[in-house]
Amino acid sequence: MQNILVTLCARGGSKGIPGKNIKILAGKPLIVYSINHAREFISKFGGEIILSTDSKQIIEVASAYALTSDYTRPTSLATDLVGKIEVIQDVLRYAERTRQKKYDYILDLDITSPLRNINDLTEAFKLITSNHDATNIFSVNSANRNPYFNMVELKNDGYAKLVKEGNFLTRQSAPKVYDMNASFYIYRRKFFDQDNKSVITNASLIYVMKHTCFDLDEPQDFEIMNYLLSNDRLDFAL
Repeated sequence: MQNILVTLCARGGSKGIPGKNIKILAGKPLIVYSINHAREFISKFGGEIILSTDSKQIIEVASAYALTSDYTRPTSLATDLVGKIEVIQDVLRYAERTRQKKYDYILDLDITSPLRNINDLTEAFKLITSNHDATNIFSVNSANRNPYFNMVELKNDGYAKLVKEGNFLTRQSAPKVYDMNASFYIYRRKFFDQDNKSVITNASLIYVMKHTCFDLDEPQDFEIMNYLLSNDRLDFAL
């Protein structure tokens, strides 16, 4: 059986939605959705869960749902200028050192993008384990806008141009593009030995979600998600 580490990374500070990682969403703290998904995954594939946070409040909330933490995120990794890869890499090294094992796969569940289910995680895990060259896989949705057709940027002279050059008369004829929805990432251990700075490498796979998924950046995002969950209006079973 593969050694799997599931990481839940929850920084205490949040400018867009204060306290969002433990803010009540449809009756329970936001982090609990990811705790539950992590438990579903390891019950099926094995593995361990570890929490990365700098917040005593988050530790207390997680503990109330039986997820205890023996790791505290360093202050240097707890600012909004630090990338997620560094955060995962630090908690991974801690877990391997203290638990005296090396993990084969790391599944990171993003707290702020909980609209996923065990089927998503299962199918994505099958994809990466069946492709031995892949370094990682991450969740996406089909994009509503396309840089080859209806997304523009400004040139140095102030006039607009398409983001990607092409001669496509309809969005349907343009190359298919996807939105990264930040819900989950599965890494092979070698990803963190390659000094990658981005989740996108030359050997990254995508898992296309066929249902609604978005992350929480602004207060209105939280209100929309709260409405969908509270009124059973999702287009899939969470």
